[in-house]
Amino acid sequence: MRPESRRMALCGVLCALAEVLLLLGGILPLATYCAPMLAMAVLLPIRCEYGIRWAGAAYGAAALLALLLVPDRETALVFLFFGWYPLVQPKILAISSRLARLACRLLFCNAAIALTYGLLLWVFQLGDLAGSTPLLAAALLVGGNITFLLLDRVLVRMAFLWRHNLRKKFFPHT
Repeated sequence: MRPESRRMALCGVLCALAEVLLLLGGILPLATYCAPMLAMAVLLPIRCEYGIRWAGAAYGAAALLALLLVPDRETALVFLFFGWYPLVQPKILAISSRLARLACRLLFCNAAIALTYGLLLWVFQLGDLAGSTPLLAAALLVGGNITFLLLDRVLVRMAFLWRHNLRKKFFPHT
């Protein structure tokens, strides 16, 4: 198989798998946030094998399909605004200062949360978080930041797992 064909096949299959996970997230109410995280993890092998450019194209295709096909707007928007984090994660990991890396991660997370829920509450008129108490909103924001930091650790470990264990099973001759 030619390298271009292999690259396109892997990207297509992993985009389709990401889309299936996002569709399941739109069907199962408990998977609203889990499905975008799993879809991000599914696209990691593309970044590891073919670089950020191909991973960006795969993310763009999956995000566009999510906006068109996923019945739950929240799941689609969470993937739209958080799904490109694996593309910027290597740049954040390259920052030498631990405090600056943490600040970049939290800035990314809070900007994505603001964009996602800004669109959901004021543009799409979905949800009732705007009428909730400020204490509940702050608790949800803190919980979201903690979850995002855990997701960051999981993505690093999954990329390591791909490079050192799973890659040999999928690409035995390279």
